[in-house]
Amino acid sequence: MTLSDEEIAEIRHEMGLYENPQAASIEALKVVQQHRGWVSDEALAAAAEVVGVSVAAMESVATFYNLIFRRPVGRHVIMVCDSVSCYLCGYDGVKAHLTESLGIDYGETTPDERFTLLPICCLGDCDNAPSMRVGEDYHGRLTSERIDEVLARYE
Repeated sequence: MTLSDEEIAEIRHEMGLYENPQAASIEALKVVQQHRGWVSDEALAAAAEVVGVSVAAMESVATFYNLIFRRPVGRHVIMVCDSVSCYLCGYDGVKAHLTESLGIDYGETTPDERFTLLPICCLGDCDNAPSMRVGEDYHGRLTSERIDEVLARYE
């Protein structure tokens, strides 16, 4: 597998922003994910080659950064905050409602490939706990009714 000319150009642009081009490893992975929705083993290896790092080094970056998806995900990734603040403010009910409504558990994608459900240790949205993120959108002060409203927006 090779990266597209556009992906390579974007990665090289990111590399130019750093004194050490290898520091752009995370940005290279973000570029690939933006184009493909996730980062396959083959795409990771191709990005490592462009950046000039070993596949193992690139893999260590990809597995450390929890916003790089290493397998296919749905059109909308739901990240449910399970921090202490969210836990104390109703996390259990949020998780239960989401898993029941979507028919999936953490790490799974709905059969229509609409949603993937993932936990995240903190969204930094504690004043709106419990909260979740759908794509780039944050949703807080969640109740069952509010969750249903939010999910309906992402048809």
